[in-house]
Amino acid sequence: MTVADYLARRWDDVIELTIEHLLAVAMAVGIATVIGVALAVLVYRSDRAVTLLLVATNTLFTVPALAYFGVLLAIVGLGWTSAITVLAIYALLPIVRNTVTGLREVDPAIVRAATGMGMGRLRLLTRIELPLAYPVILSGIRVSTVLIVGIAAIGAWVSGPGLGAELFGGIGSFPSARARPQIIVGTVGIVLVALILDALLALITRLTTPRGLQ
Repeated sequence: MTVADYLARRWDDVIELTIEHLLAVAMAVGIATVIGVALAVLVYRSDRAVTLLLVATNTLFTVPALAYFGVLLAIVGLGWTSAITVLAIYALLPIVRNTVTGLREVDPAIVRAATGMGMGRLRLLTRIELPLAYPVILSGIRVSTVLIVGIAAIGAWVSGPGLGAELFGGIGSFPSARARPQIIVGTVGIVLVALILDALLALITRLTTPRGLQ
């Protein structure tokens, strides 16, 4: 069986799994962005707190995905919840690190000028620091997105969404006639998802970042 034959038979299923993969990654990155930016905003003014946060997110990042899945199986069972939770954990580190970096790299002279004009901490954060840190934060989101596209494939191990089902299905059926085409389709599909999301985020960065900050 060739890849073309396999796609002709299972085109609808492959498209559905691709959409699931995109949605799972988008949901995980969205959750990680909200949590990561919030945590970074809370600690970026304190060296000690930043160090503790980065150590914590680094530690979470180094734990193998299968270990997380094993624990979550006992808590929430199979499916989307386990997969998205693990993906969000892995997406946290680049977002937290870039948010902290972006906020800390804001020119102190600008901060002093805004403070001298009577801006409080909240207004300073929302009107000056976060907008200036935006390109760096978005860069972290982009890194996280591409990073977890591949990890999302492992989610099929816990009946999660996405193209991992194609990879595991092909490996499980080896050396049947459909094994190789199925593995190729799953692998190429994951690569395409990564390229599509990366291109989309690059476009968003270009369109939403002021020229002076590009």
